[in-house]
Amino acid sequence: MHCPYCRSTDTRVLDSRVSDDGCSIRRRRTCSAESGGCGKRFTTVEQMQLTVLKRSGATEPFTRDKAISGVRKACKGRPVTEDALARLGQAVEDALRLSGAAEIPAHEVGLAILQPLRELDEVAYLRFASVYRAFESADDFEDEIASLRAERAVPDSPAELAHSAPSG
Repeated sequence: MHCPYCRSTDTRVLDSRVSDDGCSIRRRRTCSAESGGCGKRFTTVEQMQLTVLKRSGATEPFTRDKAISGVRKACKGRPVTEDALARLGQAVEDALRLSGAAEIPAHEVGLAILQPLRELDEVAYLRFASVYRAFESADDFEDEIASLRAERAVPDSPAELAHSAPSG
């Protein structure tokens, strides 16, 4: 590890701590003044490298930007902000990291995108799902729309349940 101040390669770890989510390690380091370094302290963060296994068998590092580029296309013309896309990208990355796997099939990345996108914008979700799930007919769209409507009709919270209960 190079010192960020003097570029010396003679650095050592003083302290290591695993993050609360277990996905990264924070290391407190010092540059060795005895061997000509500056003696300053600095912090590094190590994070597990997520790798995506493509259908072709090739692997590539997971990048949040690439994951949301398809989502951005699906959101074209929709009232979805870049900030909302960034939050979706973070949610997808968090979900993939929490799976505990270092290598994720590309299909799993798509699955991790679907639910947050469904909650963000239903039209963008339908666009993305139609490509991702390779819809072949209007029936496929109708089935997915019926699923969205059914999900919307089911009350989630006890308060919603109380308001939807028949009175009498």
